[in-house]
Amino acid sequence: MHHLFRLVLGQKDLSRAGDLFSLNDSEIEESLSEALEQIKIISSSSDYSSNGNDQAVVEICITRITTAIRETESIEKHGNALVALWESCLEHNLRPSGKDEDTPHAKIASDIMSCILQNYNRPPVMALAVPVAVKFLQRGNKELCRNMSSYLSLAAITNPDLLAEHTDTIVKSILQGASGMHSFLNWTFKESYSQ
Repeated sequence: MHHLFRLVLGQKDLSRAGDLFSLNDSEIEESLSEALEQIKIISSSSDYSSNGNDQAVVEICITRITTAIRETESIEKHGNALVALWESCLEHNLRPSGKDEDTPHAKIASDIMSCILQNYNRPPVMALAVPVAVKFLQRGNKELCRNMSSYLSLAAITNPDLLAEHTDTIVKSILQGASGMHSFLNWTFKESYSQ
C-alpha cells in the first residue's frame, strides 16, 4: 500500500488525509484494493459510529479512492474490494436519525454505490454488484433505496438476466412500499414491451 495511505489509514491521521489528493491517480492505483480493505476494518470497529475523526478519514479516503478508480478505469480490478466494503455496510444501521441525517455507514454505502453502479454497462462489475444492491432495498433508508432504484433501472438495460434472479426481493420491496421501486417496476415493464 502507498506509504501515505498507510500513514493516513494506519494512524487515522486526518491532518494528512487531504495530501492524498496531491498524488497522481496512477501513483496510488495499485494500492486501492488494500486501502479499501483497511477502510472496511476501520468502519467495522465498534466505536466507528461515534468517532468523528475516523469517519472523516474514511470519507476523504473513499472520495480519493473512487476518484482514482474512475480516472484509471480500474473498476474491474478493484471491484471485489469495493463491493466487499459496500456489503459490509449492511451489517450496520442504515436508517437515518430523526433529523433525516444519514448514519456513517449509510454515507459510505451512498458514496460507493455511485462508483460501482455507474458501471451498469460492464457485466463483470454488475455480476458482483447486483446481488448486493438488492439487499439495500429493504434496509429502511429511503434515499439509498431511491438512488438504488435508479441505478438498477439502468442495470436492467444491459443486464436483464442479473435482475431477473432477484425478482422476489424486488417485488417484496415494492409491496413494502420501498420508495422509487414502483417507478422502477413501471420503467422495467415499459422497456420490456418496447423491445
